[in-house]
Amino acid sequence: MNVLILGGTTEASALAHALAERSVPALFSYAGRVAAPKSQPLPTRVGGFGGVEGLAAFLADNRITHLVDATHPFAERMSRNAILAAQQNRIPCLALTRPPWVPQAGDRWQRVAGIEAAVDALAGPPERILLAIGRQHLTAFAARPQHHYLLRLVDRPEAPPPLPHHHVVIDRGPFTLAGDLSLLREHGIQCLVCKNSGGDGAVSKLTAARQLGLPVVMIERPALPERREAHCVEDILAWLA
Repeated sequence: MNVLILGGTTEASALAHALAERSVPALFSYAGRVAAPKSQPLPTRVGGFGGVEGLAAFLADNRITHLVDATHPFAERMSRNAILAAQQNRIPCLALTRPPWVPQAGDRWQRVAGIEAAVDALAGPPERILLAIGRQHLTAFAARPQHHYLLRLVDRPEAPPPLPHHHVVIDRGPFTLAGDLSLLREHGIQCLVCKNSGGDGAVSKLTAARQLGLPVVMIERPALPERREAHCVEDILAWLA
């Protein structure tokens, strides 16, 4: 057995520790989007593979027998590549993914299909908006320059985002309810824009928005080809067994 974990999430790290504790041969892969990724108890590589063909070649060259896609729920391209590369190499592939968040009583969600729809949802008078979507799609919101954006990022952007009015907060989850309530109040946030990532590490901003009665523009997950999924490390271990 030789397992490749496509990582970047807390679930991926938990799986890496579980495999290391059981001495299961495995390799951990980071996409390289974070400047200082967390260290792992497994041999680790950083960077892309070069599309489906590059990943398929990597799987063959390293004699990978099992592929676990534990990337972020919005890493659509990588997840698609994992499905296709595993099929090409005829090895089993399983996605370790978090269940999506679901609205609760008191939530004021506007569910949208993607980044463009989220930008469209912000048409209107100026507001103070927490933009909790990472750094990849910030430029899209330049189409709504009337707002003041609070950007919570893991790494400081190399160049200032093209948003006339913004403030950057550098922080890494897991976040707390007390911390997010304080953040929203301190910056006078009137609306929250985020991706439906699921999990516990970032859910506190939704609880805070609910308590403060704030609207949330919720970007739903991209559609992926049919695949096998698991929601906890124990399921992955049972699958490998």
